[in-house]
Amino acid sequence: MEIEIATIGGYEEVGRQMTAVRAGDDVVIFDMGLNLSQVLIHDNVETEKMHSLDLIDMGAIPDDRVMSDLEGDVQAIVPTHGHLDHIGAISKLAHRYNAPVVASPFTIELVKQQVEGETKFSESFDNDLVKMQAGETMSIGDSGNVELEFVHVTHSIIDAINPVVHTPEGAIVYGLDKRMDHSPVLEDPIDMQRFREIGREGNGVLCYIEDCTNAGRKGRTPSESHARSHLEDTIRSIEDYDGGIVATTFSSHVSRVSSIVEFAKDIGRQPVLLGRSMEKYSGTAERLGFVDFPDDVGMYGHRKSVDRTFKRIMKEGKENYLPIVTGHQGEPRAMLTRMGRGETPYEIEDGDKVIFSARVIPEPTNEGQRYQSERLLRMQGARIYDEIHVSGHLREEGHYQMLDALQPQHIIPAHQDLEGFAPYVDLAESQGYAMGRDLHVTRNGNMIQLVE
Repeated sequence: MEIEIATIGGYEEVGRQMTAVRAGDDVVIFDMGLNLSQVLIHDNVETEKMHSLDLIDMGAIPDDRVMSDLEGDVQAIVPTHGHLDHIGAISKLAHRYNAPVVASPFTIELVKQQVEGETKFSESFDNDLVKMQAGETMSIGDSGNVELEFVHVTHSIIDAINPVVHTPEGAIVYGLDKRMDHSPVLEDPIDMQRFREIGREGNGVLCYIEDCTNAGRKGRTPSESHARSHLEDTIRSIEDYDGGIVATTFSSHVSRVSSIVEFAKDIGRQPVLLGRSMEKYSGTAERLGFVDFPDDVGMYGHRKSVDRTFKRIMKEGKENYLPIVTGHQGEPRAMLTRMGRGETPYEIEDGDKVIFSARVIPEPTNEGQRYQSERLLRMQGARIYDEIHVSGHLREEGHYQMLDALQPQHIIPAHQDLEGFAPYVDLAESQGYAMGRDLHVTRNGNMIQLVE
């Protein structure tokens, strides 16, 4: 069976992930993501109103025109998890393919909301949305020789999976994005046993496509339980403070949000979730049963509702509340940035604490915005607690473990630019792989023929 891989997006940047695998006459697309950095550098861009071709020219979504070179029919579009760099282009591109979007339950709900918010292609999108749990499989195409499987992984968003395409030539494992977490907060640990089984079944793993984000960092990525302990220590250390305490984190990081809610309660403060995306992710997770917040935890996304909540907090006393807000990257329209600019009824005063349970995404736009946000907060007297976080991506030792588990015949580094691939190339070569033979460093828009 011919096996061909198109590396469409995410091979020259972190963002706008998209990869297609052709097995015989059947094609499976993994991810259709948005590169948010390419959007943020423009003022007042509303992607939901823009045409896909304009977004492609902007470098914001994958240029999928290379798909016309794949001789097969797309049978499924499979996002690995609900981050925008993996699902943000589905509403723009999926309608071009007569194929269902197949994803885990939480991811499907986020895709559904993404599509509902689309205005340019809302009437064109009629792809079925199919939920599939980790551990389940489905047949791909009519040959009966190709199968799709979901393997549960742990990441900085719940319900993440690594999809596997099983073919007669071996398995293709799409390894974006994960960390090796054996003690997560809301979910089961990563299913390493299944990865080891896949590596030793039938013809083994023909190809492993791997996220290289932290490949140059030594050791292993700590568990989410490590971030939880750090958060608890930080929040308990300021429980006697009688002024304002504000926390911010990735709104999609429901496990982290749930920990902040719990520790706010423990020190006698009422947690409130503020911001559109905070309401979206936590509200969806609670509705699907992934998390159970206390009944009195409010979630407010609309600007007027948020400002009413801030007025209530100021009236009843900041010492009684712990707002959990958007804006950890200093995004211009996010809640914390507005608070820093004095555009909300919440008054930050000398000595107030701001907890960043996140790290700056290492990209110039984010770094500049975060710097501005912190400066504004400090000018009002805020005290900053930073880097209370663990990454969602494998470090060096995790990569060694995955290669040992899967023992792939071929490797394709992904989720980085060429400079970012370098540490992973060194790591893979130390394990016997060679550039140009079985280690394929590629770029957006390329084709890799694995089996002719």
